[in-house]
Amino acid sequence: MSDTNVIGLHTSSATQLAEKLNVLLANYQIFYMNVRGYHWNVKGQQFFELHAKFEELYTDLLTKVDEVAERILTLGYEPLHAYSDYAQNASIKEDKHVHQGQACVRGILSGYQVLIELQREILSLASDADDEGTASLAGDYIREQEKTVWMLNAYLG
Repeated sequence: MSDTNVIGLHTSSATQLAEKLNVLLANYQIFYMNVRGYHWNVKGQQFFELHAKFEELYTDLLTKVDEVAERILTLGYEPLHAYSDYAQNASIKEDKHVHQGQACVRGILSGYQVLIELQREILSLASDADDEGTASLAGDYIREQEKTVWMLNAYLG
């Protein structure tokens, strides 16, 4: 009996990575719905600008939700797929009744802070496990999201 999975990673490392990726997935799902809500409900002078930007962001988040779930499957595990599991495992919480543009942007910044921190943990675990696929995914997400955080902070002044 081998102690590696079908892609050649040690089973214990793959298990640990899949668990962390499921936490990341849960946070992405809650964050996605928050950003979707900001898109629908934002009001004020920057409505057109923010409405379009929030759509761009939630579209990207939805792509990442699918990629993270597929990475969990690639590691040989099952991605969480019930909203109750997302709510239980995510540290990002639902952000309800937010309408003011700057409050929406602050909510997005807060969400990215959680995602980037989790992705750095996953990057470290993946590097230690010689899991280039997961490391590459996490590294790409971090790079993109750090730039987005910089831009959103510049927007807030």
